[in-house]
This record gives sequence, structure tokens and C-alpha cells, in this order.
Amino acid sequence: MSVSPTELAEFEVQADRWFAENKPEKPGFILPETFMEVGTDEQFKFLRAWQNKVYENGYVGLSWPKEFGGGGLPQVYQDIATKAMATHRVPFLLNTIGLNWAGPLILSMSSSEDKKKYIPSILSAEEIWCQGFSEPDHGSDLGNAQCKGRKDGDDYVINGSKIWTSLGMYAKHMILLVRTSTEAESKYSGLSFFLAPMKTDGIEVQPIRKLTGEYGFCQTFFNDARIPASCMMGKEGDGWRVAMATLMFERSAEGGQAGGLSMMDLSIDDVIELAKRAMRNGKPAIEDPFIRTELVKLIVEAKGNVYMADKAEIPALEGEWPGAVTMSIKLRATEFKRRMCQFAISLQGANASRYIDDRAVDEGMWQRSYLNAFSGTIGGGTTQIQHNIIGERILGLPKD
Repeated sequence: MSVSPTELAEFEVQADRWFAENKPEKPGFILPETFMEVGTDEQFKFLRAWQNKVYENGYVGLSWPKEFGGGGLPQVYQDIATKAMATHRVPFLLNTIGLNWAGPLILSMSSSEDKKKYIPSILSAEEIWCQGFSEPDHGSDLGNAQCKGRKDGDDYVINGSKIWTSLGMYAKHMILLVRTSTEAESKYSGLSFFLAPMKTDGIEVQPIRKLTGEYGFCQTFFNDARIPASCMMGKEGDGWRVAMATLMFERSAEGGQAGGLSMMDLSIDDVIELAKRAMRNGKPAIEDPFIRTELVKLIVEAKGNVYMADKAEIPALEGEWPGAVTMSIKLRATEFKRRMCQFAISLQGANASRYIDDRAVDEGMWQRSYLNAFSGTIGGGTTQIQHNIIGERILGLPKD
């Protein structure tokens, strides 16, 4: 579909105006930064209503097929809408796993019936999705998953547990990786993948308290939970291939996401503004030569990340290692966020120890963001795993 510059310019003005006029007022309670911090009913209801409003007004899922509830438009329209969300710093869209992982997976690999069944409710946030990959005893070793599924008639009987299931207590569906065979040729070929209904007898979700004192993560227990065989994606034993496709979406190495903000992100501009207010030796911290040097390093890295993302969209500029930029987006973004927040806390001096009372700088958002940043360096594959993937798959380095 060809798009004229005039049409895009008009849509850009329209989207900018809508988000400027419809940005929600602060609700009177702390909003989480990402879906991984949603731990109260009031947070959940607020963010669910916001995503539904954005969808009903046509600003998310713009590039998804129209017959399944999307906009049926070129990707550039969604890019413009998402940029307007970031410009006006509106809340993130709650159903992150549905919009960015499960939805693209279903659109790329599942049946037309599944697309009609799941995609519209993903976009509207009517049905929330969570992820059942990690397990308590296996960490990043996804191929060694031990949550088991046994075929029994038209169902699979599931036993075991999954951990770090963000939004698990609110989710209606889970993308679930289960071991359905212990006799397969390899541990990878014994896995199967399900679009599992969470409101099933035998499934219990327990919230996990985090470093910040908040909730958001959960552990999910399966005790003879019966999941219909019709919920399996692909064939039995095909789970590893489907899981790897899911992780490509999760790590932003593949396109196809519905769009919208996935987090209420602090930026390098916020750090600069803090450096102007923070005091060092009786003067604004930003006047300190050391502080200025460190700020410049962070600014260069932040700008570099933006330009690298733009570069990834032009294959001719990817250079000697095609795919290196997209494969490294998750690694670079999460590690940068952690270090940026750590630097912001260091600007606060003795006040850095305060983050839960009314004397805390900026209501403690930097401390909270720093602690939460570690979840980003773990989820979707730890920083160490990401380094290994880039080294082996992109640079061709040996495993030893």
C-alpha cells in the first residue's frame, strides 16, 4: 500500500493532538514503569482502561490485519502513533506480552481460527497474556524445562511450575512451554508449546514480593491441570522451534509487534534535569567537571542506541554482521537503563538512601527504577546469555 507524504503528515498531526488532549491525569497512586511491576488491582484497572481507549481510537495494532481487529495499514502509521505516545509520555500499554510476543507469534504461525479468537482481545486488553517459560530450578536453561505434560484423551495433563509469570494473577492466557516427552532424541525435541487458558482447575498463581516491596512477578503451579490438546501450537515436540520464534519477538530481533509504549521510561534528558537540581560542593552537580564527563558518555550512548535502531531498518547499513544490531537491542537497552539509573542515584548524595518517604528525591522513582531495571537484564535471556548469543550466532566465536 503506497502512502503519500501528505497523508502521513496529516496522521502525525492527528496522533500528536489526540495524545496531547487525552493524556490521563495522575491517578493518585504510583503507576508502574512496565507490566512487570503491575501488582495492585487499581494499577491494573487503570492501565487496562487506558490501553482499551488507545485501541478504540485507532492507535495500536495499526499494522495488524484488519480482519483480525487491526488497522490494516503500513507499519509507518504505527511508528508515528508510538512516537506520539513517547513524546507525550503517556502510560504504557498493559498487555505487553500479548501485543509484543504472543500476538505476533499467533499472526505468524497459528491458524486463522486462532487469529480471530485471540487477536482482537489482545489489542483491546480484554484478555491479558502471560508467559510460562522460566522455571525455579532451571533459570536461563530453557531447553531443560521440566514442567511436564501427559496426553490423556483430548487433553494434556500438566504438572510442575513456572516462575516470573508477570501479570499471571490477571492473565486469561499463557504462552506455555512444557516437556511432553522424556524419551526424545534430544531435550529440545521433547518440548511442546501451548496457548494455555489460565482459568483452569489445577492452576494456582502466587504473587512474589520484589526488592522494591511491590508485587508483579508470580509463580504459577500446575497440579493435574488439563489443557485441551487443541491449544497446542504446531505439533507435539515442536515447542522449541515455537519458543525460539517467541524469543525473537521478545528480544526485538523480529518485527511484527502491535506497537505502543511497553514502558514508562526515564530518559537521559531526565538525568540531565536531575543533575541541574542536585547539588555538589554547594553548586549544581551539572557544573562539576567529572559529572559533566559522565553525562556526556551517557548522552552519546543514548543517542547511539537510537541511531542504531534506525540503522537496523536499512539492510545496506548493517555491515559485516547482518542482524547484529537487532540481536543486541535488548542487551544494550537493559544494561544502559540500569547504569543510567545508578548514575542518577549517585547524583543524590546522602539522599540516595531515601526512596519510600516524602523526603525522597522525585518520590524515589530513581531508586525504584534502578531496582526494577535488573528484571530487564534477566527476563528474555540474561545479559550473560545475550552476550553468548551475539558471540556465537553473529560473530561466529567458539562456545569454549
